[in-house]
Amino acid sequence: MALLIRPALENDVAAMAGVEVAAGRTSASAASRFEAAIRAAINDARRLVLVAETPADLPRNPGSAVVGWAKTHFHDYSAGPAPAGYYLGGITVAPDFRRQGVAAALTEKRLEWIWARTDEAWYVVNARNAASLKLHQRWGFREVARGSGFHAVTFDGGEGLLLKAARPLP
Repeated sequence: MALLIRPALENDVAAMAGVEVAAGRTSASAASRFEAAIRAAINDARRLVLVAETPADLPRNPGSAVVGWAKTHFHDYSAGPAPAGYYLGGITVAPDFRRQGVAAALTEKRLEWIWARTDEAWYVVNARNAASLKLHQRWGFREVARGSGFHAVTFDGGEGLLLKAARPLP
């Protein structure tokens, strides 16, 4: 699939919220909170927010459109077993565009950005999220710890994993 991965802009925020609503990750009534958080992330120089766009010529897509988004976090403090550092953050792909490489492309670009800044990347996930765990295996993410939460992320109804990957050698 033809895909453009680029840094998110302020004018992408409404489309990103639309992806969240379509994916069932937030409600239309809560979209404004999501939008505020994403705007703050876009304007934070220690973070990267990306969007995935498809070209206008796809049958499901009249006009280029945001079909996915992803972000990073930077924690400047340790919290239990979770160290300070760069973390892969949220990622959402519109339901009609899942399993087509969108999440992998967004993850690759975020890791390139992190590797330009440090030798290790961190990631937290619910232990039951098999799709996310499988996706991140290709970059060598390995489990470091298990717990009910890491930094500000908690895992309702499940256990969380803290994973780490090292920058590949040149």
